[in-house]
Amino acid sequence: MKKHYKFIVFILMLSFTSCVDIEEHYDFKLDGSCNVVYGFDMGRAISVFKNLMTDSLKKSAQFNLVKDTTMSFLAAVPDSLERKLSKEEFTMAEHSNLAIKMDLQKNIMKMSVTHSAKNAAELQYYLEHFSKMPMGSQLGAVAKSSAQARGFDTQQLIAGQDYYQYEVTPHKFYRIVDKVKFNAFLKKTQSTLNMAKAMLIDMPYKVVLNFAKPVKKVNNAKAIVSADRRKVTLVTTMDDAIKDPSIMNLKIDF
Repeated sequence: MKKHYKFIVFILMLSFTSCVDIEEHYDFKLDGSCNVVYGFDMGRAISVFKNLMTDSLKKSAQFNLVKDTTMSFLAAVPDSLERKLSKEEFTMAEHSNLAIKMDLQKNIMKMSVTHSAKNAAELQYYLEHFSKMPMGSQLGAVAKSSAQARGFDTQQLIAGQDYYQYEVTPHKFYRIVDKVKFNAFLKKTQSTLNMAKAMLIDMPYKVVLNFAKPVKKVNNAKAIVSADRRKVTLVTTMDDAIKDPSIMNLKIDF
């Protein structure tokens, strides 16, 4: 099992030297609950990577491994760490899942983190605290150690960014970039981002928010509101965000 996950992390690291599609989805329900999915699609990266691989690696059992797995974050946390979780952290881990779908021969490599929040308060807690969760799962530990050993820490990009300030209520979704924290993030990931820029790598980033009722107001000029005003989509890139972090700000009243 550990060998399989080490190989997955290895692919993830190499994928960040090519094209990675990142999408963040929010589905707000009438009862106040919300499902959040933070997903990575590295299919285009795999297709590029395969052209650089040796025939022996293409024929290896690990490269031909097909995975379609979903695991609970809580189930993956060791008992020693689980006992240290607060009530809120326990609930957050219990309602969060990691899904991996992989078939490298078919250029399929997708990873997603899914969370179900019962109400606005729980959603805000998740958004503010998930990236700070102890990475006690086997996958998290392997990702951190393997990436850092090669000087390319993908966990900095995968674990989630904590540079937003959130205000979430039953009728409001606000997130504003904290420029001090964002600059700290850029400094921490400078080598990774510089590598991407030097290789002309595109790092597209999309946020999609679906609402049960029409939204009343959206303050971001780049955000696209659907005709029925129940869907808000924001598409940008990390390069654009570095130039102007405010393009990632969202204030939505619904």
